[in-house]
Amino acid sequence: MPGIMILHPGREKSLLRKHPWIFSKGVMEVKEPPENGGDITVRDSAGNFLATASYSPESQIRGRIWSFDPDEKIDTAFFERRIRKAWENRQALIERTAVSAVRVIDAESDFLPGLIIDRYNGILVVKILSAGTEYHLQHIRSALEKIFPDDVIYERSDEAVRKKEGLSERKGILRGELPPQPITISENAGMKILVDVVNGHKTGFYLDQRDNRAALEKYCRGRDVLNCFSYTGGFSLYALRGRAKSVVNVDVSGPALAIAKENVVLNHLDPGRCRFVRADVFEYLRKSRDEKKKFDVIVLDPPKFAESQSQLQKACRGYKDINMLAASLLNPGGILMTYSCSGHMTPDLFQKVVADALLDAGREGQIIEYLTQAGDHPVALPFPEGLYLKGLVVKVS
Repeated sequence: MPGIMILHPGREKSLLRKHPWIFSKGVMEVKEPPENGGDITVRDSAGNFLATASYSPESQIRGRIWSFDPDEKIDTAFFERRIRKAWENRQALIERTAVSAVRVIDAESDFLPGLIIDRYNGILVVKILSAGTEYHLQHIRSALEKIFPDDVIYERSDEAVRKKEGLSERKGILRGELPPQPITISENAGMKILVDVVNGHKTGFYLDQRDNRAALEKYCRGRDVLNCFSYTGGFSLYALRGRAKSVVNVDVSGPALAIAKENVVLNHLDPGRCRFVRADVFEYLRKSRDEKKKFDVIVLDPPKFAESQSQLQKACRGYKDINMLAASLLNPGGILMTYSCSGHMTPDLFQKVVADALLDAGREGQIIEYLTQAGDHPVALPFPEGLYLKGLVVKVS
C-alpha cells in the first residue's frame, strides 16, 4: 500500500486545477512514506483523495502528480498509454514538416513529470530528471520497447537538477547500439544538421528552436548576421539559406564550431560567407563595440541564466548586458532576435529587460514578432511553467 501525503488546508486548490506539483510547504503530514520516488496517495486535510504522486523527500517539489484518477495504477501500461498518446499527438507535426527529429515527451506538459524523450532518426534519447521517473525507469523502458520496438534507447540523465532529487548523474545505453556520432537529422524543407546525442547539449540539439531557426531566414537577404552562442550553427544555416551577405558564428566551444563548419558544407551552402569565432560572447560583444563593428541582424540564444528563482535578479542583469551590447552593434533598421530559455523569466519580465537594455544603449525598438518553443514542446494549460522559451524579434532604430 502506498503512503499518504496530507496537505495543509487550502493547499489542495492547485491540484483541483490540475497543477502537477506539490511543494514542501503545502505538506502537513506524510504517513508511511515510500522510498525516494515511490508512489504516494495525496489527500486534502479532510481526507479526500486528490491524486497519486511520486514522493521526493529531498526536493522542494515534494510530490509530482502521476494521475488524478483514484483507480489508475502506475505501471508499464500507464506509461505506455501516456507515451503512445503523446507520440500520436506529434504525428501531424511530423507529416507537415517532414522532420526526422522530434520531442516525444516534454515532462509535465505531456503529463509525465520529470521525463524528457527526444527521438533522432530511430534513436530515443531519454532524460530521467525526477525521483519518480528514476523509481519507474524499468516501466518507462518497457513501455518504450513496446511502442518503438526497433529504436536504440540512450539515456542522458546527466543534468545537475538530479541532485535536488537525491540522484547522481548518469548516461549510457539502455537498448541497442548507437551508430557513430554525429548523426544527421533533417528539418524545415530539408535542412540537414549534425547531432551528437552522446556529447551534445541537452539531448544533442535544441529541437525547441526549430520554428525560430526558420523564422530567421526571411530577415537575412543581403545582410551581415552575427549569431551569438551559435553552438553547431543552426541559426546560421538559415541565415545563409536566406542569402545573408555574411554570417559570424561565436561560441566558446571549439567542437561545436567544428560541427557548425561541417553543417555548412553538408547543406551545400557557401562557406566563404561564414566565419567561426571561438570566444566568450560577452567579451566578443564588448570588443566589437570598442572596435565599432556593425551588423544588420544579431541572434542572441544564450544558455539558461536562471536555474532557480533566487538567481533571477542576476539573470536579468546578464540578459540586459548582452542585449544592450547587441543593440549597440546594430545598424539603424537592424534586427535583434533575442531569446531566454530560463523558465523563471516570464515573458513580461523578459520584454522589460530587453526594453531597458535598448534604452541604456540609446536605441529605440519595436517588437515585430513574438517567438516561442516548437509545437512538439507543448504547454499544458494548468502548467504555465511549461512555457520556458521566450523570443522577441526587435527592429532597432
